[in-house]
Amino acid sequence: MLTSEQNEMLTRIGPGTPGGNLMRRYWQPFAAVSEMEGRWTMPVRLLGEDLVLFKDRQGRRGLVGRSCPHRRASLEHGIPTQDGIRCPYHGWEFGHDGQCLSQPNEPASTSFRSKIKTPAYPVEELGGILFAYMGPLPAPLLPRIDGFVAEGTIRMLGRTIIPVNWLQIMENSLDPIHTEWLHGHHYEFLKEMEGIKVAISTRHEKIAFREFEYGMTKHRLLAGHSEDSDDWRIGHPVIFPNILSVGNGDETSRYYSFQIRVPVDDTHTMHLWYSAYVPPKDTGVPAHLKHLLDKVYVYEVPIYNEKGEFLVDNVDNQDMMVWITQGAIADRTIENLGASDQGIAAYRRMLRREIQKVEEGQEPIFVIRDPAKNVRIDFPNERKKHHNSDGMESWLLRTHAYYSPIVHDLIEVFEGKKPDPVKLVG
Repeated sequence: MLTSEQNEMLTRIGPGTPGGNLMRRYWQPFAAVSEMEGRWTMPVRLLGEDLVLFKDRQGRRGLVGRSCPHRRASLEHGIPTQDGIRCPYHGWEFGHDGQCLSQPNEPASTSFRSKIKTPAYPVEELGGILFAYMGPLPAPLLPRIDGFVAEGTIRMLGRTIIPVNWLQIMENSLDPIHTEWLHGHHYEFLKEMEGIKVAISTRHEKIAFREFEYGMTKHRLLAGHSEDSDDWRIGHPVIFPNILSVGNGDETSRYYSFQIRVPVDDTHTMHLWYSAYVPPKDTGVPAHLKHLLDKVYVYEVPIYNEKGEFLVDNVDNQDMMVWITQGAIADRTIENLGASDQGIAAYRRMLRREIQKVEEGQEPIFVIRDPAKNVRIDFPNERKKHHNSDGMESWLLRTHAYYSPIVHDLIEVFEGKKPDPVKLVG
């Protein structure tokens, strides 16, 4: 249980808030490079701020406040220039640093232009994804996380805007027990209602959490499994502050997968699923599917069906249902944590600790400034993961990947065959 003041501190992410100041120390992903093909601007909302991503005439990307400081017209409809973007209303031009570069109808001799500036933030690309840094300068290095720098992968980005605060989504990643029930017994019940008997739940005998340099690893010992199993011995990491990593791209797991919970504002979160699949070494990617290597494929993950009811027939939809039913901002003053919630309690302590470090002028964990530490960052990650032990096809079709435009092609790459049409229904 938290106090109301503690809950506010951990959940509010607007400019000047303790939680917002912490989140602004990190590069936040917000779009795929491929989404800017054939367009010059894109509206963006991050950390409670309305922004515009743009390309200038040289192809350089910038991220600035959406409203022109002159008369508040939207720069989403701006005109690209050689060095920035020009407001469509009166032509005021702004550079990548937000400085006003020209005011066409103002006296040339005036110093007015030099006094006008709009918010602006650095943008960098990694793994076909665009990241923004909205904190104090100089910006730290954009972490070169293993799955984002792995070469020769098939990449895709699932996305949805979930109408809840980022923290209750993140806390789900520190709660191993929920997989036994939400993705196990609850799914079994749904199938029972359809007259189908399945048994996929496995009891958690032990859970554990260990801090490491960049966050926390979570571990589970499942009934019937040995303490030598990867789920218990290695686990997988929650990367501070808002990333869950699953899979490590070797010959066993064959993929890197990340769930990234980017705060849009206090009551909305951009949930991103970034996946990079490593083609089999022996067969590679068939010639007719080589185009899969060219870009990041983007898709939306739905929350509701055509009746407005929660979709609950795959793992990620089940998660979204419980996050949303907790309310826009979960009231942690009336919760009752038990022994199985030790990971959530540990993460909240870590979050408060890192907020305090920022308030004291220190840098929080996983802020990287040494290039030697940023060649490639590999995280501890289990290989023989229990939850996808029944094969790549089954894993893809019961997760967010089901909605990807290339899921059929992925199955062909990894299984060497077209997917079973029966499995693709609902």
